[in-house]
Amino acid sequence: MFDEMDQFLDNITPDMKKLWGGAFSESTAELVDRFGQSIETDLNFWQEDIIGSVAHARMLGAQGIITEAEAKMIVDGLEKIHEEGPNFLALDVEDIHTAIEIRLHELIGETAGKLHTARSRNDQVATDTRLYLHNELIQVFDLIKKLQGLLLEQGETYWAALMPGYTHQQRAQPITLGFHLMAHFWSLQRHGWRAERLFELANYCPLGSAALAGTSFPIDRNATAQELGFIAPIPNALDATSDRSYILDALHLCGLIMIDLSRMSQELVLFSGREFGFIKLSDSVTTGSSIMPQKRNPDMAELIRGRTGRALANWNTLATTMKGLPLGYNRDTQEDKPPLFDSLRKVKDSIKLVHLMLETADWQFERMAATVRGDFSTATDLADYLASTGIPFRQAHEIVGRIVIGCNQRSCTLEDLTEETLAEIAPEVPVDALAVLQPEGSVKRRESLGAPGPKAMEAQLAHARRLWESEGFHTIA
Repeated sequence: MFDEMDQFLDNITPDMKKLWGGAFSESTAELVDRFGQSIETDLNFWQEDIIGSVAHARMLGAQGIITEAEAKMIVDGLEKIHEEGPNFLALDVEDIHTAIEIRLHELIGETAGKLHTARSRNDQVATDTRLYLHNELIQVFDLIKKLQGLLLEQGETYWAALMPGYTHQQRAQPITLGFHLMAHFWSLQRHGWRAERLFELANYCPLGSAALAGTSFPIDRNATAQELGFIAPIPNALDATSDRSYILDALHLCGLIMIDLSRMSQELVLFSGREFGFIKLSDSVTTGSSIMPQKRNPDMAELIRGRTGRALANWNTLATTMKGLPLGYNRDTQEDKPPLFDSLRKVKDSIKLVHLMLETADWQFERMAATVRGDFSTATDLADYLASTGIPFRQAHEIVGRIVIGCNQRSCTLEDLTEETLAEIAPEVPVDALAVLQPEGSVKRRESLGAPGPKAMEAQLAHARRLWESEGFHTIA
């Protein structure tokens, strides 16, 4: 029974093996075959293709479209292919669907040809991609949770570790390391929530839509959707085979995650430099120089920062591809999966690397605390104090500005101010104002919701822990 397939393959040799061509009198050119191949990237979802085929075969048998015995033979053959792994699949083929069907024919003979009854590669690849995305998102959920857990742990540990807060990359107000790290916790919470919405949005089944208009066979699309874990079949077959918006959503999600990972990486690059000296990155996440023996380069942080551009470009690549396509399958959409594979791989690796960099980091607490002093970052505290005495804030702002100028002229800082110096610069300011100029006090006084003060941080950390320990990703409230 292998003779028919062997003869078929011999007829198209040395051309690439295909699942079509009966109506063609000439072979395609070698360049055409090579240009149209997708097997190399398709191998990313070889398991999903088998899983979808198993569900389809069982449905065909249950519906009497093929016999139960034939369905079992096909399923057994597909399970054997799954056990063997992708190394047993032919690579001189057009796509993963062809590779699996050819291997299935080698295992069970001509019955393998019945697997493709009542379906098309159009609905098949759309099903594979959705299944692949689901499996990848589950991994992303887990990685986000783990990174959040580390940030929460460090936020609880370092809630009082003084450091400068920045705006415009200039020192602005005193904060704490725990407060800073927790800002990243909340951005990841949003990404987890978005990922869950995407998981739901993509959880509808295209299988059984065939090429674009369904099939005349009495298939049961609800059965295949249920077996594959989808919520329901997509109601319109043309939409099912045309839609790639869920991939664009996935690429957008990946881009957003990478943007925030890139921002964290940029901070690690800056903070690990001698100019800041806030952190020493572990040897396990840094590299050296081929010419400068003293160097410890934050290459992983830099690569995350650099590859974020690729993730953002991937969304634009597919959006540009899709914008002019009419409904129905178009070969252009073969280009939807490489960006998806690339972006998801980058996101997973980048989350792991950020986790590793933070987990092994050696924070330089004395250096961070010392940096806050002498940088005029408690100027706002002084303005707030004056405003609390009844002076309009704009007038208080102007007074403090004059005090800063006076300090600069005298080569002293706000913390250095004495009663005499303050009286010289701004005699209208009461001596009690000197009590608000220490950075530790600045942090402790900021107890508004979301601020770095002890009680505010205690509330924020408790809120974050409740969310982190709950299943999934809830909104912030």
